[in-house]
Amino acid sequence: MTHPTRRAFHHRLLGLAAAALASPAVRAQAYPAKPLTLIAPYPPGGGVDVVARLIAEKLAARLGQAVNVDNKPGAGATLGATALARSAADGHTLMLGSIVDYAIAPHVHKSLPFDQQKDFVPIVEAGFGTVALIVHADLPAKTVAELVALAKAKPNELSYASSGVGGLQHLNAEMFKQMAGVELVHVPYKGTAQLLPDLIAGRIPLAIDSLPAHLPHLKSGKTRALAVASRTRSPILPEVPTMIEAGLAGYETATNYTLFAPAKTPTEIVARLNAETNAVLKLPEVVDKLTSLGIVITGGSTEAAVARTATEVAKWGNVIRKGNLQLS
Repeated sequence: MTHPTRRAFHHRLLGLAAAALASPAVRAQAYPAKPLTLIAPYPPGGGVDVVARLIAEKLAARLGQAVNVDNKPGAGATLGATALARSAADGHTLMLGSIVDYAIAPHVHKSLPFDQQKDFVPIVEAGFGTVALIVHADLPAKTVAELVALAKAKPNELSYASSGVGGLQHLNAEMFKQMAGVELVHVPYKGTAQLLPDLIAGRIPLAIDSLPAHLPHLKSGKTRALAVASRTRSPILPEVPTMIEAGLAGYETATNYTLFAPAKTPTEIVARLNAETNAVLKLPEVVDKLTSLGIVITGGSTEAAVARTATEVAKWGNVIRKGNLQLS
């Protein structure tokens, strides 16, 4: 027969063990319990896909579990975001998306199945990518001024490609139209990988898109960059002027690469993922690769990523209202 004092001692030990297992520190140490899924809300081959696969590979090594990239393109990146919002908030499903895309989305879609600020937590802003005005090599315009003159001489004859109605590429071009006072025809695709063949072949004369997927074709001479949309020139295209230098005062835009989780993901898991991703972003091979793609590494806290949202919501809301765009 067990002594009452000994029995009470055993019960106390069991209670302490249960409490320890339930504590945030222990839960964080037990994470991840299985392979992770990293949603890329664009098709394979584009900038988001390239960055997602790089981060997934390095993050897997640090977490001790595979991180599998799952491409879910469409609807201005909202199909992938919808999948994230419907995922279990346990840190095993993440998304490499864009604060910009989801700041635009409420202006574009009348009934979204998710709310960025309520349904997502931004783990860390990995960086932002250089956007460029890219044209087919045979387009007669060699500068932004010449392109504007050509578009004004042929209103609604020049077309531009985008990754879909209401996406950043679409609104980049809409902002260009507004500032330059030109009329262009919008031809939407599902992503950069889909529009590239038509841009290279000259079936579509231009796009205002992030650089990564375009760099090989710019180097081969199949396409040309007339300007970059950053505040300063890009170190990988130092000879290309900014939009501001080219005459469009105030024209500035960039892609965004932010790691998201469902909003109710435990804070200790978010903190672990933030720390691990920040460590990944400091690896020399990651720095070299992202820099070669024209991506400026940001890193930092979840709070810093959250703070950016309000600015982007206001900026793109103004573009949409000014253009009287009917996007949904």
